[in-house]
Amino acid sequence: MKLKKVHGLSIKVLLYLLTFTFTGFQQTYPQANIAGTAWESESKNAKKPNMVFLISEDNSKHHMDLFDPNGVPTPHIRTMAEEGLTFIHAFSNSPVCSVARSTLITGTLATRTAMHLHRKIEIAPMPDGLEMFPAYLRKAGYHTTNNAKKDYNAVEGEGVWDESSSRATWKNRKAVDQPFFHKETFMESHESRLHFDRDLMREYQPADEPDSVWLPPYYPDTPTFRFTVAYHRDKIREIDEWVGNVLKELEKDGLLEDTFVFYFGDHGGVLPGSKGYLYETGLHVPLVVRVPENWQHLVQVPQGTEVKGFVSFVDFAPTVLNLAGIPVPDQMDGMPFLGQGIDVRELESRDEAVGYADRFDEKYEMVRSIRKGKWKYIRSFQPFYPDALHNNYRYKMLAFAEWRDMFYDHGLDESQQRFFQSKPVEMLFDLEKDPYELNNLAPVASHQQDLSKMRGMINQKLLESHDLGFLPESVLVTEAIGNPVLFGNRFHHQLDKLITINTWACMPFQEAFEKLSQILESGNSLEIYWALTVASTFGEEAKPLTAKISPLQSAPDNMVKLRAIEFMGIIEQASPYDRLVDLINTAENPVEVLLALNTLVYFRDHSSYEFVLAPDLINPETTNDEVLRRLAYLKGEW
Repeated sequence: MKLKKVHGLSIKVLLYLLTFTFTGFQQTYPQANIAGTAWESESKNAKKPNMVFLISEDNSKHHMDLFDPNGVPTPHIRTMAEEGLTFIHAFSNSPVCSVARSTLITGTLATRTAMHLHRKIEIAPMPDGLEMFPAYLRKAGYHTTNNAKKDYNAVEGEGVWDESSSRATWKNRKAVDQPFFHKETFMESHESRLHFDRDLMREYQPADEPDSVWLPPYYPDTPTFRFTVAYHRDKIREIDEWVGNVLKELEKDGLLEDTFVFYFGDHGGVLPGSKGYLYETGLHVPLVVRVPENWQHLVQVPQGTEVKGFVSFVDFAPTVLNLAGIPVPDQMDGMPFLGQGIDVRELESRDEAVGYADRFDEKYEMVRSIRKGKWKYIRSFQPFYPDALHNNYRYKMLAFAEWRDMFYDHGLDESQQRFFQSKPVEMLFDLEKDPYELNNLAPVASHQQDLSKMRGMINQKLLESHDLGFLPESVLVTEAIGNPVLFGNRFHHQLDKLITINTWACMPFQEAFEKLSQILESGNSLEIYWALTVASTFGEEAKPLTAKISPLQSAPDNMVKLRAIEFMGIIEQASPYDRLVDLINTAENPVEVLLALNTLVYFRDHSSYEFVLAPDLINPETTNDEVLRRLAYLKGEW
């Protein structure tokens, strides 16, 4: 935004003349100089920038033309970019709401703090000595408001918000000059808005003709998919209008040029195969920060700049605190990317981002990813589970359900059916050549050095962050949830061994055979649990382990028992149904029941076994909301 002129003189020149005059006055009157210095110092300490988070639900960067040539025009967000910064490499660390938002509000990796499971069965405490970042702003004099979504997997604590409701606004602060932090969420782009019926498809005319929209190559080209994409594009237009309205309100209140405005998506997109998955469409978010005229000195790059350095949600809390001049707590895992002390060259050199996906409602799977520049590495720890493993909420979308029907009817090509098949343990993509992650380079001989490097990087990240995803959730809630960070610190040595065991899945089975055999004979429960899971990734190749694994179907530890049953079913040595039903009926922990139901759904939907569901499948004393969702699906009632 340009400086205005007063009688032909720019504001900058007028300020210089006023400063020169006042300096001369101080030299003539020393007492005034002392008072002026004290006043000036107090003013600098008191004045702080306002900050606003505008968060749209469920949209990746791929849907806006500011970031992608196939995207929708977003003129208000584009104007923000011209008056600020566009971050072309911004990432949610998780592809689903509660985990992503927990990362945002705490500045911590959710896998380190036990906030990584969506939805929470047991809520995690905040790490000792750490508060959600608005609490630090509030202590520094900020008015903090949230309108209105929270969705955290952690105990919020006192003193985070002055107001959190659907009516919360910066307008209710105590004084007109009180700085504020305001967070607002746009809900109309949420996944649920695509849970429409066929009537809407007949009655609603999207702005874009469905026949004209661009479809990613992994979608079948059907009227349902085309309408769904066109309908979602209208939601992107609504996001842009909402952003424009908030900016107008700030300007009307005379606050725009004192306010950093962050616009971003809360994780990747809502279209099938994006939300919930660690592909770029699930993690790569739009991020634009409008830089206010009165605080440009806190940002050392010109307006209109495209920032190529990588930033992710774990960095947002430290950034806000840094802009406010508040020290960043040591317990936060991220790094500021704006404010005092940020070297532009160092920021532009940042080229890494990690991702994590675990339970999504009733669906379990553990996947981790890392981006390093153009390289993307995805590691699946239970790759026999297809991405399409059932989740009730997901398949309410007509396009999702049609996609699955077409798979069963053999109506998909190779790239379109990948979603419904088991996955490689490792995937490596060159995103400059393959932005939609269709060509897995992990098996390619010429890329083995790249693969090894990325594997080593992710293993190091898992160990450094004390990744609690290696605990079955039943163990997490019984042994670690009281103080997850402390547990993780003590878990370090054991975790190192578990990571090593899982790395055996990346080698030929003949090399892994003796190692797995030894763990199956002499390991502790967690080690055996993961050795069984690794054995299952090899499928029929691992049949030589049958003699060691079959007795474990009667192990006293239910999680070991579950993985042994799963292995025997995968290699087709025995129907897993009776043993799974027995485990479900006898387990006293509802989380163990949920994990066993996940395996039951996997075999029912993705194997040749035929099951007749027992009417008394579940002990009513071992249910929770997720268990009930699984049962509804198995009974055809969802």
